[in-house]
Parts: sequence; structure tokens; C-alpha cells
Amino acid sequence: MNVISLYFALWVTVDHGGQDILYSIALSGSMLAVAISAPVFGTISDQTGRRRFPLILLTIISVFATALIGQASQLWIGLLLFVIANYCYQSALVFYNGMLPSVARQSNVGMISGYGVALGYIGSIAGLSLVEPFVTDGGRSAAFLPTAILFLVFAIPCFLYVKDPSPKPFYVDIGQSFQTLKKTITDASDYHVLLKFFVVHFLILDVVNTIIAFMSVYAHKVIGFDGKQITSFLILSTVFAMLGSLIIGWLVKHKGTVFSYGLVLWIWLTALCLIVISTGETLFWMVGPLAGAGMGGVWVASRAIVVELSPPEKIGEFFGIYSLAGKMASIAGPLLWGSVVWIFQDTQTLKYRAAVGSLLLITIATIFLFNTLKKQIQTNSAQIEQ
Repeated sequence: MNVISLYFALWVTVDHGGQDILYSIALSGSMLAVAISAPVFGTISDQTGRRRFPLILLTIISVFATALIGQASQLWIGLLLFVIANYCYQSALVFYNGMLPSVARQSNVGMISGYGVALGYIGSIAGLSLVEPFVTDGGRSAAFLPTAILFLVFAIPCFLYVKDPSPKPFYVDIGQSFQTLKKTITDASDYHVLLKFFVVHFLILDVVNTIIAFMSVYAHKVIGFDGKQITSFLILSTVFAMLGSLIIGWLVKHKGTVFSYGLVLWIWLTALCLIVISTGETLFWMVGPLAGAGMGGVWVASRAIVVELSPPEKIGEFFGIYSLAGKMASIAGPLLWGSVVWIFQDTQTLKYRAAVGSLLLITIATIFLFNTLKKQIQTNSAQIEQ
């Protein structure tokens, strides 16, 4: 959160005077690279059973690249380092997600996923709070080294205590990886409900990932928040993301995945409406809790749906496709935002409201599509369990 949601976005658009589209291209470019490699990593996860080593390697590279951003004297160098850091971080999530079935029974996946997401947001709150003094003294460039150190520290428990249950020799046929992906997509008739859900998930992640990337820019340039207000806003959002992940995790267990995911979509619709109509600070502060709860909830509910709809032997492969859908969304969403802002660049703050309006339309379409899929998800989940 320190990098994508706060300091790097403002480092580009405020400190270096770069346009939103530059950040959009860097973010989307890194996500395009992830989208290409995610299916390969998913297959590696399945075929070798080795998730811990790739997770550690990618995390360490991301840590070093993040630490160096603050030392960059030119904008293009910082953008390149960001691409490397974000690529490695996002790629590591394929292996991280694949570890979920090894630490939770299927009946408890929603709750365990909720705990994991909640703890992640506790780390985000700690990161925002601990790094702020460095920024106060040294500016935004001083944020990246301590952020990298904290990233590594918070990752160490996973490195030490989550083991690969049954690792195999580390040999993977890369060509076979793409053939496996092609076969999975070709055999879509066997998994058509899951693939339809990936489309729904892609659309809402267009919204979520774009808000994560550009909310600090919106708060600064449209609402007029200063640095401390933006940090407080993000901490408030993160607290509710933590609560939202726990509550949605509980709802997944007791009310089901369909109800929980549908609720998350409506939370996002409400949050976006408030963003568009906010003309001052008071109303905008209400966006934080809603967006936070929606952000925490979407990961919990979506992961649980993927596990519900996936045969056990396909978990890693389908999480690779799940990751692919998310990364494709992270390509499209930021590019949409950057393009809208660029097209309306002479309209002062209206360009940012237009960008949020485009996300609002996507959310409405997502709710409509998900409503057509509800019964199919419930039926298919029951068949998988049998």
C-alpha cells in the first residue's frame, strides 16, 4: 500500500510532475508481464509442488527494487524500478495463493483467507504509520527504503513456517505450461461456470485495482487532502479492509460465497457513487470505510469461489488463471483511468470525476453479469463437493 496507493503515485504525479498516464503505463506494463508469466507459474506450482522457493526469490527481488526507487534521480529510472518491483510482487502472489489449500480445510477456506487478508492489512497500517516519519523529514523519496525493509520483515514468518507439503524435483516443461493453459481454456465446457466468474472478477478488479492505484492522487488533486490527511484516509480504509475481510470471511462460511460476493459488489457501487458526488472533505471521508470493506471483501470471497469451483488437482492451475484475470484487470483499469484523465486534461478536476464515472459504469455491468451467474455457481459448487 505504501508504494502503489500512496507514495509512488504522488512521487510521479506531484514530485516529478508526471502525468497520470505515465504511472498508468508503468503499472499496466508490469501487469502485462505478470499476465504472460502467471499461467507458467501456476503450472510450476502444480507440477513441482514447490511454492516456497519461488515466493522467497520473487519477494527478495521486489524488496531490492523497491528500496532503490527513492534513490532514482530521474523519473524514468523510478518507473523502471517500479515495474520490476511490482512484477515480482504480483508474480509471487500466484505461489502465495496456491499455498491456501495446504493451510486450510475446504470448509474453512473462507475464514482462513479472511484471517490472512486481515493480517495483511494490519501490516499495511503498520507500514503507513512507521514510514510517515521518514517522509516528514525527507520527503516522499525517503519512503521507499523503510517500506522495502518492512516488506521483508513481514514476509519472513511465511518464509519460515509455511512449508511445501510434498515437493517434487524442480523440473518444468515451459512449453507444456502453455499447452496446459491452452487445454484448460479449450476444455472450458468442463469449467464454464468458473471461467464466467473469472470474467466477472476481471471487471470488478478493473475498479478495485484502479482505485487502489489512484485514490491518493484523487484525494490530493480533487478533494484537496494534504499528505497527512491522505495517510489518515488510507489508514482508515485499511482498518475497514481488515474488518471487511473478517466479516466477509464469516459470511462466506455462514451465508455462502454467492451472497458474500454480491454484497461486496454493492459496497463498491455505493463507494463509487460517493466519490463522484463528493465536493468536500466531509462526504469523502465516508468513502474510506466503504472502499476499504469492499477491497478486503473482494479477495476473500473471490478466492473462496475459486476453491469451491475447482477440482483439487487443478487448484494451482486455476489460481494461475485467477491471477491472470486480476493482472489483465490491472492492465485495463489504470490505462482506462490514465486515458480518460488525458483526454479531459483541460477540464481541471472534472477529468478525475469522469475517470471515476467510467469505473462506476463497469461496476453496474459487473453486478448485472454476476446476478445472471448466481444459480450456476451454487449448482456447480454442489457438484464439485460431491
